[in-house]
Amino acid sequence: MKRIVKKPAERRKEIIKAARELFQEKDYDSVTMQGVMEKLNIAKGTIYHYFPSKEDLLEAVVEDLIDEELTKKWRLLKSQRCRELGALAKFRLLVTADTMAEENEQILDSLHHPKNTLMHTRLLGHYLIKLAPIFATVIEEGCDQGVFRTDHPRECAEFMLAGFQFLTDVGFYPWSQRQLERRFNAFPALIEAQLGAPKGSFSFLVEKK
Repeated sequence: MKRIVKKPAERRKEIIKAARELFQEKDYDSVTMQGVMEKLNIAKGTIYHYFPSKEDLLEAVVEDLIDEELTKKWRLLKSQRCRELGALAKFRLLVTADTMAEENEQILDSLHHPKNTLMHTRLLGHYLIKLAPIFATVIEEGCDQGVFRTDHPRECAEFMLAGFQFLTDVGFYPWSQRQLERRFNAFPALIEAQLGAPKGSFSFLVEKK
């Protein structure tokens, strides 16, 4: 049988897809490079050419999730439905349409493994760099509409995303339920103050919780 030779980008994408399925089905310790190789029926040299370790593979999987979320949010923002909305309604739509954590809970839980602490922090940086510009765009639009008042839309977006991710993720630190509840309840007022938004504009964040 003739051996099928795939382009590097195609092969890499194929490996990430297979690994993503395995990380979704099993806990971190149960996923192995051998398991990915068997799933794809590829040689050891092939998978290690693209990913030197399981940690590298998980990082690629999570980056793939972030890119997928990025594409989904830009598509939503450019949709006819979203274009007809005001900035505050757009902001709410972007937040409530975020299902990355819910749909990939098992994968993201792998980031909480003790071995992956540095990776977890690094991926938070990737998340901020890629997602903040989307929210900044909406904040800028809100400033033009007089709904928000800030001279730093990009930085506001970065602070909001970073604060929410770090202060509510027990993988970074074992926050207590009381601490999480206290922060969740304060987020709407804090964001309204940061953006200069009308009181009650972000009460939906508590409703979403």
